[in-house]
Amino acid sequence: MTDICVVVPTIREYECIEAYVENARRHGFDTDRLSFVLVTEDFCDTDEMAALIDDLGVDGEVFDGSRRTEWFERQGAGEYDHLIPEASHAQTSFGLLYMWANDFEYGVFIDDDTLPHDDVDFFGTHMRNLDHDGEIEQVRSDEQWVNVLYQSDHDLYPRGYPYAAMDETVETETAHVDEVVASQGLWTNVPDLDAVRILMDGDLQGQAQTRTTSEDYGTDFVAAPGQYLTVCSMNLAFRREVIPAFYQLPMDDNRWDVGRFDDIWSGLFLKRAADVLGKQVYNGDPLCEHNKAPRSTFSDLTNEVHGLELNEHVWEIVDEVGDDADSYAGVFRAMARALAEGDFDDWENGPFLNYCGEYMLDWLSCLDEIDPGSVSEKPAAVPADD
Repeated sequence: MTDICVVVPTIREYECIEAYVENARRHGFDTDRLSFVLVTEDFCDTDEMAALIDDLGVDGEVFDGSRRTEWFERQGAGEYDHLIPEASHAQTSFGLLYMWANDFEYGVFIDDDTLPHDDVDFFGTHMRNLDHDGEIEQVRSDEQWVNVLYQSDHDLYPRGYPYAAMDETVETETAHVDEVVASQGLWTNVPDLDAVRILMDGDLQGQAQTRTTSEDYGTDFVAAPGQYLTVCSMNLAFRREVIPAFYQLPMDDNRWDVGRFDDIWSGLFLKRAADVLGKQVYNGDPLCEHNKAPRSTFSDLTNEVHGLELNEHVWEIVDEVGDDADSYAGVFRAMARALAEGDFDDWENGPFLNYCGEYMLDWLSCLDEIDPGSVSEKPAAVPADD
């Protein structure tokens, strides 16, 4: 049964999927379970991408901008095609919609500048993480944030980690975990840092002088309830159930030029929903090799700077809402309304958060259009007429 949708946003290095398929076969993972969705652009050679999928003998489809528009129309959801921004990593959201419309139980996000480690069963490890039932290290800090690189000796903070939460005091304990809804694999080689931290590391090519190895990671872990962490979509598996609360926001293609926080903020939504519903996000293995191509660090800084102040506060907004919800859609709706209706004028580009909130509400409406009744808001109970 094909039950795992592998979503790869790509315009260049789509050949990476060959390594992931080879890894699965080497470790005895059933590739019939995998269906690859390559999300790309009209200017890319989609025929070559489709031919590669066919040559590998796996299921899959390629969606450029034109095919995405056609897909929305076939779903009767053409009014929602604005949810997927053009030429943005946030196009991974299309993969979520594709999953929602089809019978996939699991999703996997893979970035095209990554490769699996040969000695690790990439897909098998993610699936075992999602089925985890047992003891694991649980981490918290006095800043309410967990640095996913806390075990490294390099004193690195990943992209999206708030500056105000640095220099935290970390506490660990053992906890029983049995309801994992997402598995975040971490990375070797080029660390996932923001442009400011890359500049501080002395690198002008967008990569960082410091590199990570497998030795920088110890035991797998979860962030304690009420604690936040950065979630990077370059190496991530998740259950279908989280899709209503996992929208990758409309980055890059907006009038504020805010970019680079799509997976970071979607991770905040996911963690908040998971906490409310008593679920967990697993972190650690399987590691991937991150081979980020050289590019100007200042170019990345230009994309990130418009959202840096907002990133300091988004988690505080979502942390205050959704307590009484009983579903992913319910928690997400509460977060969406808080953003759509809030007054954020005191922050640089604050109205972008209102814009995001409106798109989040459209996300839920789109899911409901694709699968009627799936995330509809329950009507308020009518008191009995005595």
